[in-house]
Amino acid sequence: MKQRISIILLFTCLAGAYFFYDPYIANFYKRYETDLPWTRLDLSKPIGLSTRMKLVALRDDLNQCETLLEEAGIHYQRLPSRGGAECLANDLIKTLPSEALVSKLAPPNVAPACSVVAAYVVWEQQIVQTAALEFFQQPVTGIEHYGSYNCRRMYGQASGRWSQHATGNAIDIAGFILKNGERISIKRDWKNAGQKSNFLKAIRDGACDVYATVLSPEYNAAHADHFHFDQAQRGKTGWGVCR
Repeated sequence: MKQRISIILLFTCLAGAYFFYDPYIANFYKRYETDLPWTRLDLSKPIGLSTRMKLVALRDDLNQCETLLEEAGIHYQRLPSRGGAECLANDLIKTLPSEALVSKLAPPNVAPACSVVAAYVVWEQQIVQTAALEFFQQPVTGIEHYGSYNCRRMYGQASGRWSQHATGNAIDIAGFILKNGERISIKRDWKNAGQKSNFLKAIRDGACDVYATVLSPEYNAAHADHFHFDQAQRGKTGWGVCR
């Protein structure tokens, strides 16, 4: 956290110098603009220090979230509100086939909150596909999941805190299908040595740069077969959980 604050302060000073039009500073600012908290989010730009904070903030700005999806070439359908009280979800988005997303979600009818979808787009494009080409020299064409919206408390308990799934603010990822049809399973391949395990750990680590919460088999037994991603809001500092 101290390192993040120091870097933000550094860029604040550089931004001030930018207004005096030093070409070097201007180019430096442009190169690292995604690290700055006040620049506009763009789902197609490289992930920066402030990307996750901006993605989480979309939870409170559905119009901006939908605009960013449209600018990124994502086809989607906004679904009607669901539930009520602690389970009210009024920002559910179902992605539709588009050239912008190489992979397809399976089953296809999942509809998480818009901020979860926006982060998913960045993760799929910049992390999953990049890692798939590195480890397997082919893209991922399918991403399997265990769902998103589920009006329940954490771990299905009768009392206690409500799950982020209760408002669709989460998605659970279970596996991946490569272009050649080969399947990568979190349950089966996470603990096995080899490229599949290395791939899973790489995309788990990458998810921590776009999601507020990332839970994997390293967290507990309840997550032995999936990654849990959510956009829980934890104040202006935007600190995250990555396990």
